[in-house]
Amino acid sequence: MYNAFQDLNILLVEPSAVQARIIRDLLSGLDVTRVDVVGSGEAALARMRGEPPALTISALYLPDMSGVDLVSAMRADDSLASLPFVLVSSETRPQVLDPIRQSGACAILPKPFVISQLAAALRAVLDYLNPSAMLDVPVDLEQLRVLLVDDSPNARRFIRHVLGNLGIEEFLEAANGIEALEILGDTMVDLVITDYNMPEMDGRVLVEHIRQQSWQSSVPILMVTSESNMSRLAAVEQAGVSAICDKPFEPSMIKGLIEQAMRSREA
Repeated sequence: MYNAFQDLNILLVEPSAVQARIIRDLLSGLDVTRVDVVGSGEAALARMRGEPPALTISALYLPDMSGVDLVSAMRADDSLASLPFVLVSSETRPQVLDPIRQSGACAILPKPFVISQLAAALRAVLDYLNPSAMLDVPVDLEQLRVLLVDDSPNARRFIRHVLGNLGIEEFLEAANGIEALEILGDTMVDLVITDYNMPEMDGRVLVEHIRQQSWQSSVPILMVTSESNMSRLAAVEQAGVSAICDKPFEPSMIKGLIEQAMRSREA
């Protein structure tokens, strides 16, 4: 159980001694003192497999691989797949950062970042690691059924873990809108959480179909997405999505959005 920042033992993957010292100083300012530093992806994986940390914080560009490669290797290893990951990078291009967003990362910190941004990332990690206050919704949590729609298995696993901490136990999963509609055709669900960008049928078309053609047209729909195109997101809002949340997200935010969406349905 990790009750506070100082309970976290962190593996920092940073080839620059100067950057590593800066990040360690900022972590120290939040009372985080158990920080191991390695300079490469392979060294990080070896350290994690020997003694998994509570959190891995990594730069994007490493001497032997990228931060994307590192988190991908973690997610492909059953023993490391659920470990929290935070990226630190000055990179802003969506095509570069999207694999990190889809990997189930807890946060992406800019370079440079300030201590308040680091604190927000660590709070998200603590929320991910620990069972949270149960959802306050007008439905029995033991019977609440959630449909997760995302073409990234890692993203689905991350969301499933977060919702499990909130007391939700029953999940259905689909890799795209077509699979989701097949499930919705014969299975009652209480909540749909969907990505935007997916093959076969994207999130906007899925929302439109649910609202206009499904026998479950009033089901709350939360979109969790890395999509940043405002016109596309506006089209999703017009289609009838209940709420939109960025990837990566803070678990406390997703909790509030789910509660708001489900209460609105009952109103």
